[in-house]
Amino acid sequence: MGRWIEVGDRAWVRRHAELDLSLGLVVGDRACLVIDTGAHEAQGAEFAAAIRELTGLPWSVVLTHSHFDHSFGTAAFGECPVWAHPACRADLAETGEAQRSVWAERYREQGRPQEAERIAAARLVLPGRLVGGTADIDLGGRLVRLAHPGPGHSGHDLVAHVPDSALLFAGDLVEQGAPPSFGDAFPSAWPAALDQVLGYGARTVVPGHGEPVDTAFVERQRAELAEVAELCRAAGAGEIAVAEALARSPYPEDFTREALGRAAATA
Repeated sequence: MGRWIEVGDRAWVRRHAELDLSLGLVVGDRACLVIDTGAHEAQGAEFAAAIRELTGLPWSVVLTHSHFDHSFGTAAFGECPVWAHPACRADLAETGEAQRSVWAERYREQGRPQEAERIAAARLVLPGRLVGGTADIDLGGRLVRLAHPGPGHSGHDLVAHVPDSALLFAGDLVEQGAPPSFGDAFPSAWPAALDQVLGYGARTVVPGHGEPVDTAFVERQRAELAEVAELCRAAGAGEIAVAEALARSPYPEDFTREALGRAAATA
């Protein structure tokens, strides 16, 4: 089960202990926008029911990226517009079944068969409203701007900016409570993506995982990611040894090793 945090005028984040996940909702006069849908249909259905306690307005969905914990709950929202970057759709089509298999097995290994079965049973929904750059969604009386700030946590991150509340839903471009995840990341480009995020001037930023943060937090994380990007560059160029990069990193060794691997793969 989740809990609501109000983060602006008619805007909320639904917080979940599982994976420290944060899902979003923005309500206008005529419609509402759902930001990410959870890890499986049961979580998506719980989220949808919680939304209906706040508003009965028709919804559309935006997926900030293709990872299972943000996208596998979409079927619970029924027939509705689903927005995403074109590469998000392509990645869901290409890797959705592999994600399902990997994460279901991981939960089984953890002795959590119910979660495993929920992931295994999730119906994947491919987005139909594709945003390569920016798109404005009119909810009635307020606009939400979707934008791709460049590669970062993935190659297809979207953010949702709510100008009238100085609010931005950042997906996993920002992470609070744990280091950023580099599994599908572009380490050298991630700092520039956060420059774009900071350029919106939002006072409140909602990460994909963790509690809402302020601009100062995003600036600190941007500096850390720039430090990791430079270590990746230096190690890739042979200027420093991998051991030195690991020792100098602001993040734990396993996160930094992943970043070094991804930097080499995406160079």
